[in-house]
Amino acid sequence: MRKDTVVFPDAGSIGDDFAWPDFSDFGEVVMYDRTLPEQTEERIRDAAFILTNKVVVTAEHLAAAPSLRYIGVLATGFNQVDIRAAAARGIPVCNVPDYSTPSVVQHVFTLILLLSSRACELTASVRRGDWSKSRHFCYWDKPIFELHGKTMGVVGFGNIGAGVARAAHGFGMHVLAYAPRPKPAPDFRPFDFVGLDDLFARSDVISLHCPLNRESEGMVDARLLGLMKKQALLINTARGPLINERDLLDALKEERIGGAGLDVVAAEPMADDNPLRFAPNCMITPHVAWCAVESRMRLMQAACDNIRAYLGGAPVNVVNGVARRAD
Repeated sequence: MRKDTVVFPDAGSIGDDFAWPDFSDFGEVVMYDRTLPEQTEERIRDAAFILTNKVVVTAEHLAAAPSLRYIGVLATGFNQVDIRAAAARGIPVCNVPDYSTPSVVQHVFTLILLLSSRACELTASVRRGDWSKSRHFCYWDKPIFELHGKTMGVVGFGNIGAGVARAAHGFGMHVLAYAPRPKPAPDFRPFDFVGLDDLFARSDVISLHCPLNRESEGMVDARLLGLMKKQALLINTARGPLINERDLLDALKEERIGGAGLDVVAAEPMADDNPLRFAPNCMITPHVAWCAVESRMRLMQAACDNIRAYLGGAPVNVVNGVARRAD
């Protein structure tokens, strides 16, 4: 009997600095470091199992893969897979929720703390010799502000959003949250669920933690940015297209907001001509909030467990409503 094939089209995005679980229990493992769009169809054609991180899997790709029985998304977000087309074929699409919460929460506050303390700019200034030339024992050219007593706005209140809210509370912040669907309130105060406009108008720091979909794409635009306080910070570790990048650039250049910390941009990897690449008061990291080594270890173990549950006849973490094994 021919052995099933387990294909990782972009295994290189997960890294090899830790021991992966053994996926060979499920079939012959084929790993590609990265896969270009024009290579996807050929590489997944004979797959029974696909485990993708960011490689897009379309309805056309699915139609060309007759042996495909299962799609695993090596992430929490699953917008890279046409889940409706997969459901029409009876193929479950399973993601990995909550693996990255500690790592992302840590990165959110890394960006917030670096921006609020001006640490990167001041380090660069010291390296230029400005401190050596200073008449005073310390100096600063822009305000440094405390988080304590400020208001944190969290857009989206899933596991990561709730984790960021709890960390903000630990810094002594008043937390506001926006959730399009009802969510249970946390057990700390002060905390309030509010509307999106109210959150943008009242918050000193705003952190985005909502999924990318038709309703949320481009939602942070000139109108919402115009509601923000002049010194407020915008943090995005979720998905780049949530923000209209040209509108954000204008707000930063005109100093209508205090700054932005981004771990994601609209098109990744970042294009040379991305309007935010050299934006003032904008800190950008290369989509690494999720990837602490402990986080990636949890991710791959959960991905392995997802397949095992599927083969046992009871798929878990299914995002497209296919709650049975496709044989």
